[in-house]
Amino acid sequence: MGIASPGGTSVLPVGLFVSSARLAIERAIGPVWVAGEVSGFVRAASGHCYFTLKDAQAQVRCVLWRQKAMLLDVRLADGMAVEVRATPTIYEARGDFQLNVDTVRLAGAGALYEQFARLKAKLEAAGWFAVERKRALPAYPRAVGLVTSPQGAALHDMLTTFARRWPALRVVVYPTPVQGDGAPARIVDAIRTANARAEVDVLIVGRGGGSIEDLWAFNDEAVARAVFESALPVVSAVGHETDFTICDFVADVRAPTPTGAAALVCPDGESISRHVGVLAGRLARAGRHAAALRAQRLDLAARGLVHPKARLDAQRDRIGGLVVRLAAAARRAHEAAAAGTDALGARLARELGRPKPQAQRLASAADAFHRAGRDRQDRLATRVASLARSLEHLNPSAVLDRGYAIVTAADGRIVHDSASLARGDDVAITLAHGEVGATVTRVTPGDPGDDR
Repeated sequence: MGIASPGGTSVLPVGLFVSSARLAIERAIGPVWVAGEVSGFVRAASGHCYFTLKDAQAQVRCVLWRQKAMLLDVRLADGMAVEVRATPTIYEARGDFQLNVDTVRLAGAGALYEQFARLKAKLEAAGWFAVERKRALPAYPRAVGLVTSPQGAALHDMLTTFARRWPALRVVVYPTPVQGDGAPARIVDAIRTANARAEVDVLIVGRGGGSIEDLWAFNDEAVARAVFESALPVVSAVGHETDFTICDFVADVRAPTPTGAAALVCPDGESISRHVGVLAGRLARAGRHAAALRAQRLDLAARGLVHPKARLDAQRDRIGGLVVRLAAAARRAHEAAAAGTDALGARLARELGRPKPQAQRLASAADAFHRAGRDRQDRLATRVASLARSLEHLNPSAVLDRGYAIVTAADGRIVHDSASLARGDDVAITLAHGEVGATVTRVTPGDPGDDR
């Protein structure tokens, strides 16, 4: 509130006057970008930064509070040409006009950011950043191409990563400058050369960190077009994780750093080795399990195996028993039939009182029936004896009785072909009476077509 003067004019206290001036300035101008040179830069123990921003015509004091200073990417120093976004105000305690700085960027970066934003919007509208056009990286590339400076630290970092993760990976470097006026054209040539040679499976395009001016070659539309048209999958690895370029948006994959790009395209040998070890263990266990199952099946099958001689002996014994049973059954049937016939004849003779001629005919019929039964029994016995003789011919023992022998190898196999033996092999020879052991001293191959 003002105090009236003797002349009737309102008089303002200094504090009210300066405060009103501060409010008027802040409302009239508001936040604004101001360009100039840093002078008298001081960082106080509290973390606040104080400096003067000047040019050839004027200067203004600036203050950057600690919370804002901690977020800056730019390290301020005297003589730097910068652009600050600040609010003009008055420091009331001293009545000094000053700028309260919100952020700082290097001079000229503002125009570059505007150019970057325009190109980004243009290419995004053209569909160059579309997710559906981006390709997956090969899981196990045979060769990797690097479009980068041969003198840069990025190349060394990527080669070190490759050597650690997958030493057998072939790396092809397509050298190119990565900053400067001629860098965009050289980067385009390197990308197109890699595609023309088709000697790698994936391409890393990048460099180490730097200012926006240092990275500007990767914001060139020609470089973006070369990446967009590349037949090879492209990984963009430009600068640090906080840096973004047009190349990052067009590429199939963006890596935070060149080292990160190398880790993306290169499989981890140690991890794969561990995985292979696990698979090998599982395969070995599965093999042992399968072998155990097959061994059990083999044991069961072996128990069912019978030597041919034992099988023939069993069949001969069975046939002999059948012969005896058949003969006995035939005799019993014949005797039963004869007894029945006699009983019927006697009964019929008694009941009908047949004349003697009829009785003789009946006796003749009964005799004929007996003879037919005996003849049938004899034929059956003859047939069974014939079958027994045929079976006897198949008996290995009968063959042995004729002077032949059975040769058995050391593992129990019956030897059918001389080619299955070699000199020095031990064999067992089974004769009609007994068995002898022998050692092979001579092997004469037989005729493959000889079936004897």
